[in-house]
Amino acid sequence: MRSLVLVFLLSVGSVHAHAQEARGGARGGRGAPPAPRAAAPFDMTGYWVSIVTEDWRWRMFPNKGDYGGVPLNAEGRKIADSWDPAKDVAAGEQCKAYGAPGIMRIPGRFHVTWQDDQALKIEADAGKQTRTLYFGAPQGEGGTMQGVSKAEWEFPAPGLGLALAGGGARGGGSLKVTTTNLRPGYLRPNGVPYSANAKLTEYYDLVRESNGDTYLVLTSMVDDPAYLNQTLITAVHFKKQPDATGWNPRPCTP
Repeated sequence: MRSLVLVFLLSVGSVHAHAQEARGGARGGRGAPPAPRAAAPFDMTGYWVSIVTEDWRWRMFPNKGDYGGVPLNAEGRKIADSWDPAKDVAAGEQCKAYGAPGIMRIPGRFHVTWQDDQALKIEADAGKQTRTLYFGAPQGEGGTMQGVSKAEWEFPAPGLGLALAGGGARGGGSLKVTTTNLRPGYLRPNGVPYSANAKLTEYYDLVRESNGDTYLVLTSMVDDPAYLNQTLITAVHFKKQPDATGWNPRPCTP
């Protein structure tokens, strides 16, 4: 329960804070800016495990036609209601729920590393998926399940802060990731669709608890003119692990 309260407070605060940061919270200074790796306000590398205290039924055992909480339009509901996992398997499309808009919500473990000074890499053991987050000009043409992701560090505007109940401390900045050029897939593992025109915006925040535990809180926003009536906003969180214990790469399952 305490973790759920933490995620709620931080996700609500993040939406408000990031809106203000987008209006002018960039860090100033003279001279050439440091490389993204050197400029990182926190270290998100290492192994992380999903803590499933929110949207449990939709993340663990979603039933066909259960799209509560998703602002689907009529066409989106039609596709979700007609979902047939056997057809996905026959077509070689069993990874449709493992694209960028859905993979971070699938329970499992994630390994974050720097590919180089300009790109972060997130590996998921579920579905053996890899996301690459590019600072500066993103690479690749997209059309894949992970799309093209552009990353940037955001820093709080002067005087902007967020106090958390329970003693948790939020880091001094956030990672913003914008992903486009996606291959159509599912927002949930039960056929709730997103289209090739979907846009995923993510904010990653680090929270350190007074007992030494470290959490990564992810606030995600999906906009899709094809299937959503409005922005879908969700929040999930992950706990940092000291090592690769439990890391279990496995193929996609429908």
